[in-house]
Amino acid sequence: MKQIQKKEAFNIDEDVYVHDSSVDHKGRLPLRASTGAWKASFFIISIEFSERLSYFGLATSLIIYLTKVLHQDLKTAAKNVNYWSGVTTIMPLLGGFVADGYLGRFPAVLVSSVIYFLGLLLLTMSRIIPSWRPCGSGICHKPRKVHVVVFFLAIYLISVGTGGHKPSLESFGADQFDDDHPEERRKKLSFFNWWNIGLCSGLFVAVTLIVYIQDNVSWGVADVILTCVMASTIIIFCAGRPFYRFRLPSGSPLTPMLRVLVAAFAKRKLPRASSPAELYELPNSTKSRGRLLFHTENFKFLDKAAIVEGNESSVGSQINAWKLATVTEVEEMKLILKLIPIWLTSLPFGICVAQTSTFFVKQSATMDRSITQNFIIPPASVFGLSAIGMIISVALYDKLLVPLLRRATGNERGINILQRIGIGMFITFTTMVLAGIVERKRLNLVHSDPIKGSLSMSVFWLAPQYIIIGMGDGFSLVGLQEYFYDQVPDSMRSLGIGLYLSVLGASSFLSSFLITIVDKITEKTGKSWFGKDLNSSRLDYFYWLLAAIVAVNIVPYVVVARKYSYKNVQQRADVAAVADSYKGDGLEAIA
Repeated sequence: MKQIQKKEAFNIDEDVYVHDSSVDHKGRLPLRASTGAWKASFFIISIEFSERLSYFGLATSLIIYLTKVLHQDLKTAAKNVNYWSGVTTIMPLLGGFVADGYLGRFPAVLVSSVIYFLGLLLLTMSRIIPSWRPCGSGICHKPRKVHVVVFFLAIYLISVGTGGHKPSLESFGADQFDDDHPEERRKKLSFFNWWNIGLCSGLFVAVTLIVYIQDNVSWGVADVILTCVMASTIIIFCAGRPFYRFRLPSGSPLTPMLRVLVAAFAKRKLPRASSPAELYELPNSTKSRGRLLFHTENFKFLDKAAIVEGNESSVGSQINAWKLATVTEVEEMKLILKLIPIWLTSLPFGICVAQTSTFFVKQSATMDRSITQNFIIPPASVFGLSAIGMIISVALYDKLLVPLLRRATGNERGINILQRIGIGMFITFTTMVLAGIVERKRLNLVHSDPIKGSLSMSVFWLAPQYIIIGMGDGFSLVGLQEYFYDQVPDSMRSLGIGLYLSVLGASSFLSSFLITIVDKITEKTGKSWFGKDLNSSRLDYFYWLLAAIVAVNIVPYVVVARKYSYKNVQQRADVAAVADSYKGDGLEAIA
């Protein structure tokens, strides 16, 4: 009877307070009814909307600015866009590390947002202050050196701001949902889907309204709008502070992994444990740490770090952490090792995504963009079709496919994360094949009528490739976000989002490298695929080359995905009613 009363009392307490190691803005246990979940996510998604509005307002028109205002040739401009995109998406690795280990996610978002704002302010000044503008009045054949310096300083300052903003904000938003509470766990499964709808909304406004202002009013006015929107959403984000749940930084997340490697190496000559029960672990009821992980059979050589030798005590205060690791610490090291093949096999997909903000945009600039006789859409606005495709695929997936697949498979997600990513990769393959076909048609028009060129071809011939790659992003990009958030150690979730973004960053660098290699090889064999402009290039061949790379890459990806074992989380000893040991696909009990 006492046990039943105790359990009922605990269940009541679970409904009142959140017991997931988070605190409220005053450092107390968060009240479930007044903190976290969607009530907090509104403030977080609002600043994500602003950041994506600013980022895509800059990124999608950057190649246009570099070629038309700074007068760079197509190849140089594409490389500069890829370098900037690469730095912008690699920086989150550092930002995530600092946020998880030292600053905390909320302070990291706030500091990086201010840096982002300063970058936008400097960019605005480079286009408004007379002595900093590209040139004086009239036609500008060569930009002022001071403008070039200030312009690139501003956009790379934005890169630094993005480095702390992106990984911290996304993981901070997901932290608002309690994994050990059934209702909040179900809501969390939809969080990344609706997060990306907010992201795509910012993208769509950027490539329609902001890009239109850049093209028809002035670059400076567009920058003023972006700067003001960022300033206002920083205020909104701070206003949500009473509703947030905060995770305190726990020191360097890499130190425990280094200890595992040191301990495993020191005990390399010991025989393997015959049973997981022989390995060292803290009690499940321990409150001073996060969730515990079950032992898995991968990377068995690391298990030796958790073997208790005769001279080692099980008393926590006497344990040397550099000589004896817990099962959870060993499993966290295994999680990081298992990420590597997925990260590597995601790179070809990222290379294809990099083309949407470079060559896809330049294609649209050479085509008929008139809607009516007096209204012509800016080249970068066509990029908005990819946002529409992504919104459609994410909404349909969340509201239609997931309920159907959940009933068919028994998986709370519908399908597991890696299956979702794989579907997106296949869609991306079809996009590049289609993009090559459309580019071949455009080039045929150029060759048949060199004077008019492809201006007789409607820009909406590009609509299918934009929409389809957007739909692929709804599977692959959202899946990668979920994967790198969910399958890293709990103490590394900002760094996990940084790893996801680094896929895109490394892919941008690889795209530039691939362009250089292809340019040199094709130049030696005849005519380079990359001329001074689009009409003298052979992007159709390049797109089909990317399609072939993705097709070949799908094979090792499927092999890795089929053998992958998901994070296997133990229930807290005091939470008996939550799902069965979370075995399987991250948050749910699916093998």
